[in-house]
Amino acid sequence: MTTPTPGQGPAPLSANLRGAVDLSALARPRAQAPAAGGSEPAAATDGYIVEANQESFSALIQLSGQVPVIVELTAGWSDIATQLSPVMEKVAREFAGRFVLARVDVDASPGIAQAFQLQSVPAAVALLKGQPIPLFQGLASEDELRSFVNELLKVAQANGVTGQTGAEGEPAELPLPPLHQEAFDAIEAGDYAAAAAAYRKALAEQPGDNEARAGLAQVELMQRLESADANAIRAAAAESQDDLEAQLAVADLDVAGGHVEDAFARLVRFVGRSTGDERETARARLVELFDIVGASDPRVAKARQALARALF
Repeated sequence: MTTPTPGQGPAPLSANLRGAVDLSALARPRAQAPAAGGSEPAAATDGYIVEANQESFSALIQLSGQVPVIVELTAGWSDIATQLSPVMEKVAREFAGRFVLARVDVDASPGIAQAFQLQSVPAAVALLKGQPIPLFQGLASEDELRSFVNELLKVAQANGVTGQTGAEGEPAELPLPPLHQEAFDAIEAGDYAAAAAAYRKALAEQPGDNEARAGLAQVELMQRLESADANAIRAAAAESQDDLEAQLAVADLDVAGGHVEDAFARLVRFVGRSTGDERETARARLVELFDIVGASDPRVAKARQALARALF
């Protein structure tokens, strides 16, 4: 990799896209679960700044055929990396979608660091048409970063990669992994069984795919409620609070209707007063509902604590 030197421009980038490393392993779904802390999919923090990991990296490789991608390889323990990140973000915003900045925590996604033959952090590598182009390692100033980006855009244009994340700075979504797209298309067509099958296949290939797990939980919820009679469900739950199926059904209904805290509290109470298989079934359904609402939702964190108290 090229290490930037203060006061000097970047070394010219090769226009032939012959990458120094092989990213083929990252371009396809991984069969094993990711490292701890790296299971979340790519999450947009800006229109053209994303947090990436091993599960979402194949989408970035696909995206690099449309718009240049700069991968920032970083780690929370590195003071230099911490200094570089805001500079990278500032420059990314200045270029307003002419490239995508993808930040990767190398501790959470060691496979990416290994694929790039990373020697130290921070470092930056560009992707064009799925091919890696080493940019620099260490700290870089704003002017140096702008020079790198300008050189990269010239190479991108020479190779026909002239897209942008969106018109007038409007972000374009990263392409979905194939099985996720298959599931989405099935949902759009109202074929929940096919959507569930696609998500299950994604999870079989990549057990740590939290996006697929949440998607499957959502589809299964839609299947359960597809022909449900809301009035009958609520009446049954009110009549028998010890009836497992009745309580599960009304919890589903509450989550679908936005009454998330009510659903969580209902199932936590049921777990607390039940035993055996019924208790485990209620607990498992509650965890599925957590996936639907999202781990970052404070209502989920609160309910998890309540569930732990009910269990122990």
